[in-house]
Amino acid sequence: MIFKDYYKILEISNYKASPEEIKQAYREQAKKYHPDINTTNSMAEERFKDINEAYKVLSETASRRKYDRMWYNHIGKKQKVKYEESARDKGAVFSDFFRMFFGENIQSNEDKPQEKKNTKKASVKGENIETEINISIIEAFYGSEKKISLRTLNGKMKTFTIKIPAGIRNHEKIRLMGQGKPGENGGRPGDLLIKVQIEDDEKYKLNGIDLYTNLYLTPWEAALGTKVTLNSINEEISLHVPQGIQSGETIHLKEKGYLDGKGGRGELITNICIMVPKVMTDQEKALFQELKEVSTYDPRNTYNKL
Repeated sequence: MIFKDYYKILEISNYKASPEEIKQAYREQAKKYHPDINTTNSMAEERFKDINEAYKVLSETASRRKYDRMWYNHIGKKQKVKYEESARDKGAVFSDFFRMFFGENIQSNEDKPQEKKNTKKASVKGENIETEINISIIEAFYGSEKKISLRTLNGKMKTFTIKIPAGIRNHEKIRLMGQGKPGENGGRPGDLLIKVQIEDDEKYKLNGIDLYTNLYLTPWEAALGTKVTLNSINEEISLHVPQGIQSGETIHLKEKGYLDGKGGRGELITNICIMVPKVMTDQEKALFQELKEVSTYDPRNTYNKL
């Protein structure tokens, strides 16, 4: 059986650390590996259990003294100490190492009746349930409240209210604790995980924290340059379009995109689309004909040389 280095699990280098230092180390590691934060890390839950197990032992004077005696004995034998995931029964809170030396309630195994240890079934956490929900870019940007209905194990429909936080990322998961399948032998129920799918719309497309939109210009606006009013996701922007801009070029507007989760925003990237009128008046046709006759500009000749 692998000897568990509880000090290393809590990332404590000083084995004479004070109770306050142990508590602080526990808080940092628990926050770092909490399953609610590490929804995509399959090992986070087991690591989180090891962190709680280590703190349970090292925060109690008697259990820490007992552990330290075993620890020094282990080091004295010059065995290699490293972090490994604890071996534990499926859904069990404590590892085999913990139960062997401390029991479920930090008692010596001699204090527990043998027949109870052999007959008691380990609690098993219920399975998580995963589903998806589609929301618009506007709903994701401002935050919203959505309802989702799922069929329970008994065949009935149950409706859940989901609060979408402003600035949620595409494919991020929202966890509803205890709304999954029931546990066994007193184990807590699983969780409901809702994967958020942010849908692009006709006006905006989302890529990371950048928003993409099209800016449609007339040929004369593109040729002469102009100033236009562009509607971003939350405000109107006065935008200067430089003379001679081409279709397919982009204008980047910093801090006008999607929320980055740190108080800032990405870019709003405008794609230039130069549009030619399909229906023209006789006067417009005459002006284009005049331009054709006086202009020496030949894009085919210009760009074929590049």
